[in-house]
Amino acid sequence: MKNINPLNTKSWKQLKKHYKIIKNIHLNEMFINDKNRFNNFSLLFENKILVDFSKNRINDITLKLLLKLTKETYLSEAIFDFFNGKKINKTENRAVLHTALRSFNKKPLFYEGKNVYLKIKKVLRKMKIFSKKIIQKKWLGYTNKFITDIVNIGIGGSDLGPNMVIESLKPYNNHLKIHFVSNVDATQVLEVLKKISPDRTIFIICSKTFTTQETIINANSIKKWFLKYTNKKKDFKKHFFAVSTNYVEPLKFGIDIDNIFKFWDWVGGRYSLWSSVGLSIMLLIGYKNFIKFLQGAYSMDLHFLKTPFEKNIPVLLALISIWYNNFFNMETEAILPYDQYMNRFSSYFQQANMESNGKCFDRKGNKVNWQTGPIIWGESGTNSQHSFFQLLHQGTKIVPCDFIAPALSHNPLDSHHNFLLSNFFAQTQSLAFGSNSFYYKNINNINNNCFDKNIIYKTFEGNRPTNSILCKKITPYVLGALICMYEHKIFTQGIILNIYSFDQWGVELGKILANKIFLKLLNKSYVDNFDSSTNGLINIYKKWNFN
Repeated sequence: MKNINPLNTKSWKQLKKHYKIIKNIHLNEMFINDKNRFNNFSLLFENKILVDFSKNRINDITLKLLLKLTKETYLSEAIFDFFNGKKINKTENRAVLHTALRSFNKKPLFYEGKNVYLKIKKVLRKMKIFSKKIIQKKWLGYTNKFITDIVNIGIGGSDLGPNMVIESLKPYNNHLKIHFVSNVDATQVLEVLKKISPDRTIFIICSKTFTTQETIINANSIKKWFLKYTNKKKDFKKHFFAVSTNYVEPLKFGIDIDNIFKFWDWVGGRYSLWSSVGLSIMLLIGYKNFIKFLQGAYSMDLHFLKTPFEKNIPVLLALISIWYNNFFNMETEAILPYDQYMNRFSSYFQQANMESNGKCFDRKGNKVNWQTGPIIWGESGTNSQHSFFQLLHQGTKIVPCDFIAPALSHNPLDSHHNFLLSNFFAQTQSLAFGSNSFYYKNINNINNNCFDKNIIYKTFEGNRPTNSILCKKITPYVLGALICMYEHKIFTQGIILNIYSFDQWGVELGKILANKIFLKLLNKSYVDNFDSSTNGLINIYKKWNFN
């Protein structure tokens, strides 16, 4: 990949000048001046996903300059390297090949002399056989009863990914019950253990290295609990499984080699749900639906890989995000799914985006002086309308929002879905266009007794940008495509902003310090070898625990 400082490109300098011209133009005016704005600024993906980006503070010139930026930062070349197994994760000297996990390309893809597709198919076949046995009640626990519950033990992508997908595809879930353990807080472990029977539960420990502290602490506590009921090796084999790049540590833990589902170091944790990390997904929705999920993602991969950038959905979404973050100083983005099943979607992409692009050094190792990753947050609608939408509509901070909704509901009940979608349509309309015309017409009559003196507080200025993402229905295929769309948006942002999106060194320092502090918490002795704040906090903790 090229190392291009985006600030030094011609397009960036032109965008700065263009921003001064467009910043005060209201969306009302843009729609009045372009009667075909919706058609000109929306794209349809396979008649399944409509992306309407017309309610953004952009025009043809904006897009032209943003697209020019992709050329000056060599985005096309980076995409080629990405899909062809080049080691674009330079700080860890690794390729980034999660796209291979969902590929249906018949041509081989070689990485370090081996065809990765053969490895992937082998693991996928193993997942298929195992999941079929569990779902069909042919895999029996140590009391010869069939399995009813699954506990997924992981953190980060090993938790958020499967959790989000299983929840989003709940209409496709089978009879199995799923429980997730991620937090090292014992409360989560104990609450899950209250709900399950050891002889009817399987435990899937997901950890890339099988050394992730939170995951291994939780796994050991669950193992200890399980061994209270039976400590026979053959019983343990029926209930404990590992998903890891590492064989040595799972074997030490006591997991049988046949119960280890492999993935590879070229799969990043936050992009791993397409791999054996998705075993719990397959167990809940079945092999056929899991394949449809992969096929949806593969279709979006092809769209991203082959579609000209002016019609390329992930690229355009990324460019619009860069436009707001760097020129309008809009530093946050909200993802707002109007689908209760997708209530974990925002959290998932909070991690995917912020762990990927939350970087302050460029690919040359220089401190950046531009904005990189935005702050991502959100909640499902319509609940969110009654919490933080006040700020979205009338606050001093402008937050670009993605609104996501299915046209067809899995649960059509009376007029519920029409009411839900009426809110979906109304919110983007009101954020864009506001309702201040009455106020401005009557501003000179403020002392008139007939004038509503509270009208100023009821004023909505509008001009607040949104993307509307309308899906035909949230199926495994559509969800796969939707997740993939956001993944490639993140990738595009990272390339243009000249940062490494596929490492996450920022989480390491806290872990190192935690290890040092942990040892100090095991005895009553007060500490004095840290800073005064940390010393004070630890010593009060000890006082309350040991006295």
